[in-house]
Amino acid sequence: MTWPREWRTALVTGASSGIGRAFAVALAQRGVDIVAVARREDRLDELAAEISEQHDRTVEPLAADLSDPDGLAAVESRLADESRPVDILVNAAGFGTAGRFTDSKVAIEQKEIDVNISALMRLTRAAVPAMVARRTGAVVNVSSLAGHQPLPWWSTYAATKAYVTSFSRALAAELRGTGVRVLTLMPGFTRTEFHRNDHFTPNLIPGPAWMTAEAVADAALRGLARGRTESIPGWHMKIVGLASRLSPWPLTRLVLRLGTRRVW
Repeated sequence: MTWPREWRTALVTGASSGIGRAFAVALAQRGVDIVAVARREDRLDELAAEISEQHDRTVEPLAADLSDPDGLAAVESRLADESRPVDILVNAAGFGTAGRFTDSKVAIEQKEIDVNISALMRLTRAAVPAMVARRTGAVVNVSSLAGHQPLPWWSTYAATKAYVTSFSRALAAELRGTGVRVLTLMPGFTRTEFHRNDHFTPNLIPGPAWMTAEAVADAALRGLARGRTESIPGWHMKIVGLASRLSPWPLTRLVLRLGTRRVW
């Protein structure tokens, strides 16, 4: 596996924590400079100091809320800046809501769609034309195995990830032959802040099912370097992914009802 030398700068959203942060560090380890995007400027500064000290790469912090039009526009502008080309875009920003849809706050549901879908689409659109013109580049879109089936109690989250998977697969096919790669990352259970909320009980999931954010990011980048268009990290999650694709919806619904009874 050879890392493309022409990939010198990456813009990573959601870089302050979880999978996004793991991507920023893993890319720096491969000799890539980072444009780190997240809402929390203090965490971006901490990341910049760590990468500079441990990996001798530069980090350009870009504090932006992708659910805010001005914040999204700032990141789009950075991606479109031809004087400072971005070779890799990692769309890792996102969040999930859980619970009965009728109990949810519509503003939060809308924000989830804005970040998980709209921002991802618009940032990809801002980055790809210049990559095609240079005939080199890559986009990594972080989806989830949750996008393979409708998920009661995670209805909006699963639907947003279904969009990410469908969009990314289609874009990978469109860009074949242009020199630009698109990888759909579909992780399973990953130990991040995502699962630290009142509606998710991590101890219901067996320990071996979990992966670290670092392992997920590394697997994705190894797949990207090999020219793959999809990555499901972990052999056990590959089995889960295959089962979720092939399982008929009535069976999936029954399993979910039984498996979430203790939570809901």
